[in-house]
Amino acid sequence: MSNPTLRHLTDPKFGKPAKHQNNLLQQLGTPHISSFNYMVDRGLEQAVADIIPVQFEFTNGDKICLKIEEAALSCPLVPVGTIGVKKQVVLPTECRQRAATYKGKFNIKVSWTVNNGKKSYFEKELGEVPIMLKSNRCHLNLMSPKQLVKNGEHEDEWGGYFVVKGHERLVRMLLMTRRNYPLTIKRSSWKERGELFSDVGVSIRCVREDQTAQNNVLHFLTDGSAKFMFIYLKNLYYIPLMIIMKCLCDYTDKFIFEKLTEGHEDDLYYIDCIQNMLRACHLENLHTQEDCKEYVGKLFRVRFLQCPTWYTNQQITDFMLKQCILIHLDNNTDKFNLLVFMTQKLFAFAQDKCKHEGVDSVMMQEILLGGHLYLQILKERLQGWLNNLRLALLKRPKTDSMLPLSSKEVLIAAKHAGTIESSMEQFFATGNVKTATGLGLMQDKGLVIMAENINRMRYMSHFKAVHRGAFFQEMRTTEVRQLLPDAWGFICPVHTPDGAPCGLLNHLTMNCTVTDAPDPVLTKNIPRVLARLGMVPLENYLHENRADSYVTVVDGKVVGYVPVSIAKDLVDNLRLLKIQGKEIPITTEIALLPRKKVTGQYPGLFLFTGPARMMRPLVNLSARNMEFVGTLEQINLDISVTPDEIYKGVTTHMEPSKSSFLSNLAQLIPMPDTNQSPRNMYQCQMGKQTMGTPCHTWSTQAETKIYRLQTPASPLFRPVHYDNIKLDDFPMGTNAVVAVISYTGYDMEDAMIINRSAYERGFAYGSIYKAQFIELDHVDSYFCRDPSLSFLVDYLDTDGLPHPGVPMSESKPMYCYYSAESCRYVVQNFKGKEDCFVDNVRVCGNFNNTRAKKIACIVFRVPRNPTVGDKFASRAGQKGICSQLWPAEDLPFTETGMFYVNYYM
Repeated sequence: MSNPTLRHLTDPKFGKPAKHQNNLLQQLGTPHISSFNYMVDRGLEQAVADIIPVQFEFTNGDKICLKIEEAALSCPLVPVGTIGVKKQVVLPTECRQRAATYKGKFNIKVSWTVNNGKKSYFEKELGEVPIMLKSNRCHLNLMSPKQLVKNGEHEDEWGGYFVVKGHERLVRMLLMTRRNYPLTIKRSSWKERGELFSDVGVSIRCVREDQTAQNNVLHFLTDGSAKFMFIYLKNLYYIPLMIIMKCLCDYTDKFIFEKLTEGHEDDLYYIDCIQNMLRACHLENLHTQEDCKEYVGKLFRVRFLQCPTWYTNQQITDFMLKQCILIHLDNNTDKFNLLVFMTQKLFAFAQDKCKHEGVDSVMMQEILLGGHLYLQILKERLQGWLNNLRLALLKRPKTDSMLPLSSKEVLIAAKHAGTIESSMEQFFATGNVKTATGLGLMQDKGLVIMAENINRMRYMSHFKAVHRGAFFQEMRTTEVRQLLPDAWGFICPVHTPDGAPCGLLNHLTMNCTVTDAPDPVLTKNIPRVLARLGMVPLENYLHENRADSYVTVVDGKVVGYVPVSIAKDLVDNLRLLKIQGKEIPITTEIALLPRKKVTGQYPGLFLFTGPARMMRPLVNLSARNMEFVGTLEQINLDISVTPDEIYKGVTTHMEPSKSSFLSNLAQLIPMPDTNQSPRNMYQCQMGKQTMGTPCHTWSTQAETKIYRLQTPASPLFRPVHYDNIKLDDFPMGTNAVVAVISYTGYDMEDAMIINRSAYERGFAYGSIYKAQFIELDHVDSYFCRDPSLSFLVDYLDTDGLPHPGVPMSESKPMYCYYSAESCRYVVQNFKGKEDCFVDNVRVCGNFNNTRAKKIACIVFRVPRNPTVGDKFASRAGQKGICSQLWPAEDLPFTETGMFYVNYYM
């Protein structure tokens, strides 16, 4: 058998990049890139249109309105006028080497009016913001593998991360509550929200098209009434349900009563509660829509400071309804209809007629993607910049206070309003976000992580990792850590760490995809298709048929009712159209929650088309084609793993493969079905800790610390997935002969001995690369070797920097420079405790400031041999600590003369 380490050397294709990138590897970055592309192509325009105009009044009585009309993000380019630049394009590899940020210019167009007169415009550059690699604003986007290698990247570079200050930063995927779906929750802490509050409620996380999120809760009170909760600037507010419904639409009490009670005419308790809530409004002298609007606006005028002072109370109420109440719906009628549905579901839940759904099951969750979070933060920063512009304008000199506002004053104020560059870069560098609104998040720290490139396994795992949130790590309850049955096929049951993040940090399965924003034309077509298949639209619906129908909700909007008798056929036909993808999006999630004789989920037909949902491919047995299935619709499907498990007339879908429920790393375990299950979990963790081959671009690396195994080998036995993702291109192991024996008769657990001869021949030999950036003390200081010290010739070049390849130990000269502050040469010695070698040296430039201090980067290579105390492990989760090195002659031999490299005791 040939040496596995030489397998590629005999391959004529070795060293030649492939024509196309590996699809399995590209899927790792796809959800991250698609979310960023959505932000640039559609989301940014939607967010700018939704930014609240800033309106205020000057002392002379002029009413000023400031509004952002357009926003644009450019590709990373060298600033115009930079001397000595051959190409204007800035590439990620350059930013990594000089510890810079891969960013592009962000420009806006602002309009301003005086007393609602003619609009005037000006353009403003708000600095440079980070750009995601492989997005449509990145220069690597359409490059072939050959071009990627030529530009200092790997041929299978999948992107999806940001280069910030030289480090690869990845926005963590967080598990969030499913958007635009009212779910029943029982939470004991709700009792503390006020008098009469119970632990029962219906919560909904509303998300607009521009990804702005807002949480609303409809609370059940022990006196039989309901209150609606909304959040504004991190403060919670509660309003009686009927006041909100009366503010939304100018309907009579009779119409509101009939809408709320249709289909529930036999529920006397529910009818009595509705009557009492309507009666309570009249007791407060709130009889009409105008009365309710006037009342609410008067209460909240002091809270909504973003509204101009000349707004009436009714305009304040309209502002609140748009910005805080069911914000995913633009029409007040749609908001009213959804509130009707939420009220019916709330009282059914309070009377134990439907089950608690909760937020801990995967079917009620989706994923917050990096591009969507980026868009939310960017939108809030733009709103803050408009407020800064207002403050700058209000600082006009008193001598000009009575004069009309001029264009020159606006431009000067825009200059003093600052930029958003530093705040955006700080977010990616630290992972912490300062927000006034909360962005609908439960945490403001740990949102961005370092994409650690210790080895290929660890690097891949970051892009499929989903976290429940740092808030839950402090909770003593284990409910959030449980792996429930509905997670099958979406969350890997093997790949999760032990310890504090166990069950909170999970990984998506290999086949699980995160949906992108669908085609808006197909999305708008869904109600028409449903009506064609038998759904009765809301405007044509007869109230007396409500008890025999399923309510139909599309992306949080009530669109009609489906008769129970045709519901199953309608869903089956809808699935066929979904597979074809011509009339409705192929990522449509069709969840029919049927009525059951036992208490279950609140029934209805729910369709979801939005982004950030987890879906996976299954074989639709009726259509004999692949269908994408979501987490909520899977619970009511009958899915077989193999063809032998198919029951005719019962089974609807089949798994594409037996291993489709495993993650990328779990599929790399050799024969996991014959291994102890905890060992499979250990292997997923230990595989990410081993020394391997994290990259091929050693000469252009500037990481703080990076590991390299010098003599890796290709495994003799490997799963199919190992070759599918071309893991041999980044080898991370060594073949060894192992004897498992008990030498003394007593077993020492998890210990091992290594053959000294194998150690001397380079067994498990590795290196550590450490980069050190050196910044001089003054802008006029420069690197130079002191001519008066002749011994420096052996260590430093004429530029004062060390020769590549020279050994370096403590107290040896590392670099020399001329200090402009002290007017003398300064020699700095090496202070490291380990002996090492200088691998490469580079001088870094700075585009933003030509008068910046000079910076050099020195990369050291530290040899690292196996030592006593090092941890070794197989690929099956068996780990051991090296206890000592033994001579070969003292190790056991077989009958054929083969001796063992190492063995466990």
